[in-house]
Order: sequence, then structure tokens, then C-alpha cells
Amino acid sequence: MIIRKTVALVEEINSEYGAAASPPLRRIAIAAVFENPLAGKAAGTDLKPLIDYSLELGASLTKTALATLGASPAQLRAYTKAAVVGIGGDLEHGAAMIHPRLGMAMRSAIKRGRVIIPGHAKVGPPGTTVDLIYGPLDEGWDLDAFDSTPAQIHDAPRPHEIVLWIGYATGPRVNARCKGPDQKEVDALVASFASGK
Repeated sequence: MIIRKTVALVEEINSEYGAAASPPLRRIAIAAVFENPLAGKAAGTDLKPLIDYSLELGASLTKTALATLGASPAQLRAYTKAAVVGIGGDLEHGAAMIHPRLGMAMRSAIKRGRVIIPGHAKVGPPGTTVDLIYGPLDEGWDLDAFDSTPAQIHDAPRPHEIVLWIGYATGPRVNARCKGPDQKEVDALVASFASGK
């Protein structure tokens, strides 16, 4: 794999709308910009090289993210992933990076993560913005852990590159107060569909 560069965006949010965050919300989004080995190839080409890349990058980017954030896996509450494919590639190249195995590599690196990791892929020119959607690690109905942050790299992806983003956050949105249903409430509702109620 030829990685041209990595980029990290670290946020520490101390207050929002006049209310202090205690402790501050810390987020990291980290990206690898690398050569797409399948760029320009026919749509039916085997995606395995990109799936293999995702395993390698999931582990290495997570290690770097935790070191940069200065957090232990126990301090994490949310995570995210995304890919931007250069215009010489295919949307499925991004899907191959984020869907089949990346989440497993991220979970393995932090020894946590019961909930699906929000993620999406898109195709675009250098400077394409992607919204990183953070979701909860272990409690699927932890709605206060859902958040987003836009990210972009001014010179990537070039036509034959892919930008792979992963991210972690240490807490909920600052001032989060939108408590939703718990798992038991959702299970009861879903069970009612089967009974016709």
C-alpha cells in the first residue's frame, strides 16, 4: 500500500452555547490518503485488495488515534468511519474499505464496540467534504453519543486515491439532553408488530 499522507483532526470542546463541558468532549478524526490499486479498472474487479487494506489501516489508524487523543479505549463513547474515493475510482471501492472488515479491525484494536459503526462512502475530487457521523460504541440507544463533524483534505483524494477516515469521541454531544427509548422499550414495540397490536 502506498500511503501519501495521514491527516488528524483533534477537537477539544470546552463549552457550547454558554454551558461548560465537564469534562471536555474530545474527538479525533484521522485519515490515510493512499493510492487506489483498483482505480481505472473494470467494475467487476475483485475488491479483496481494498478489504485487506481496510484491516491494516483500521488497526494502525486506531493505534495512532488513541495515542494522539491521549485516551484509553475505556474512555471512548462513540466512533465513526468514512471513505472518499477519487474520481478515477468507483463508489464500491469506498464501500469495500468501510463495510466488510474495517469495523472489525477498529473493534479489535480497542477491545470494544457492540454497535454498528456509522459510515458512508462517496466519490469526489480533491477537497471533497465528508460528514463523519459518530455513533455509540456499546449501547445502541445511547442517542446522546450521536454527533457529526465535517472533514476535508484540500488536496485529496486525487483521481487515483482514496481517503479513509476513522474517528473516536470520548463523550456525548456537549449539553446533550435528547434521551430516547431504551432497548426494552424498542423490543416491546417491535414485539407488538408481530402480535398485530
